[in-house]
Amino acid sequence: MTRPLPTTRADYPHFLAIPTRWSDNDVYGHVNNVVYYSYFDTVVNEYLMRTGVLDFEHGATIGLVVDTHCKYFVSIAFPERIEAGLRVTRLGTTSVRYEVAIFREGVNEAAAHGHFVHVYVDRVTRRPVALPDALRAALEPLANA
Repeated sequence: MTRPLPTTRADYPHFLAIPTRWSDNDVYGHVNNVVYYSYFDTVVNEYLMRTGVLDFEHGATIGLVVDTHCKYFVSIAFPERIEAGLRVTRLGTTSVRYEVAIFREGVNEAAAHGHFVHVYVDRVTRRPVALPDALRAALEPLANA
């Protein structure tokens, strides 16, 4: 099996700096694999909140994660700072595929990259709904970069 190459900064239109925390490290002295998913969630939700399309308390539509994946290339460890790159590779009718890469500060190649898929549903019924126009408009710059 051929190992994929890490993506680079040029592949991502949005970045968020995230400091690692002491508690991110595991007993092997590097950031534990499950923490990367927290970084993924952080960069996506920061972007959605900053663009005004995520109202996690009162919004009629919410995104539920239905698929995740991550490939690891280089270890990172506290107290390093990381930068999470974000892009959208699929804007569907009711779902979005976000791709995220985790970069060591100032490094061009990703230490890890992966994806997660949100299916957007009605908050009450939990049934899929079409992506709201405002959400689609906020995500298009990440998909067309």
